[in-house]
Amino acid sequence: MLILCLPRNVSYLPHVDHAEPIEKPSSNPKMDLGKVTLEIFSKLEQQWLSHYEATTKTRILTIDGGGTAAIVAGAALIHLEDQIRAQTSDPHAQISDYFDIFAGTGIGAFLAAMITTDDGFGRPLYTARDAVRFIAEKNRELYKPKHAGVFLRQRRFSSRSMEKALKQVFRRKDEAGRLLTIKDTCKPLLIPCFDLKSSAPFVFSRADATESPSFNFELWKACRATSATPGLFKPFHFSSIDGKTSCSAVDGGLVMNNPAAAAITHVLHNKRDFPSVNGVEDLLVLSIGNGAPAKRVRDVRECSTSSLVDIALDGVSETVDQMLGNAFCWNRTDYVRIQAFGFGGEGTRAEEKKVLNERVLESLPFGGKRLLQETNANRIKGFVQRLVAPGKTSLPSSPCKVPP
Repeated sequence: MLILCLPRNVSYLPHVDHAEPIEKPSSNPKMDLGKVTLEIFSKLEQQWLSHYEATTKTRILTIDGGGTAAIVAGAALIHLEDQIRAQTSDPHAQISDYFDIFAGTGIGAFLAAMITTDDGFGRPLYTARDAVRFIAEKNRELYKPKHAGVFLRQRRFSSRSMEKALKQVFRRKDEAGRLLTIKDTCKPLLIPCFDLKSSAPFVFSRADATESPSFNFELWKACRATSATPGLFKPFHFSSIDGKTSCSAVDGGLVMNNPAAAAITHVLHNKRDFPSVNGVEDLLVLSIGNGAPAKRVRDVRECSTSSLVDIALDGVSETVDQMLGNAFCWNRTDYVRIQAFGFGGEGTRAEEKKVLNERVLESLPFGGKRLLQETNANRIKGFVQRLVAPGKTSLPSSPCKVPP
């Protein structure tokens, strides 16, 4: 707080607009100087305070799992990056410039990992458009149907095809072509999976990876682990880069399809990277869904294995959204959820416009939802205004960054 020492018997007079009559100048030059000084320092104090309040917010971006086309998340991320560039007048700005931490599950992890992967010089290797284009162009490789036997009707995907595609994208773009790890990210990254060996969730974290090679894993393995949906992929067995930590992973969406709660909990307890965060009032959160089914199962006799998986994933996401709605009930602008309905399965990029034009369905504190007049596009635009106000984030970049 700025403390102003003012001359005695001098009262502050507000700034007079030029459209109003101008009073005669005072005959006392000392009094005029005191008024001008007070006005200047008052404005400086207001600017300083507003800047200080803005920078106290730690900015979190999370992306849900679910589906294979990422229609909702893809549309939201591209619009988010476009709005950041428009509102900052910086055509080269990227999403990682304005968020402090990222989290993603399933196909959301692919996107979160790509937009935070370090190019070796502290900048993201991929833009939002690059990441979404990768999902679109490599979708058949990521989710390549596996030939089933004559008596097997259940659809399965090829693990080998997905692993090949992931290794291509999470590799250093130089002659060495080193496979990138959790440490090789511009900003902290969280990716959850479920470990069958310990029967507990396991979260890949850059904070853990920087402390020990036993918790550092190649990025393609983290993405492969979080997307190992039971019935569609076999469990994924893998180890850390030093071989001392091993997991047998299945889809992280079974327990953390909406990773927003995990990201918030991580920030609240990680005082090393986020020392100024004491509660949710210190957070600014953007949670991006990946589409929810338009049709609900109303009869248990209609439940198939795939519909039960959809119910589980959708239920986890909605539960987390409801909990965060309660946590941020006193300041709803600090928590924004982007979701759309009927886009959870296969789709085309032509549906992106429909996603952005869909009206927001907001969770109410303590239960229920309400349909707002604003669209997903409008909500992202309003969020970006608050996001970019403090300027770019100042967290340290990847520990593996090499100087140019």
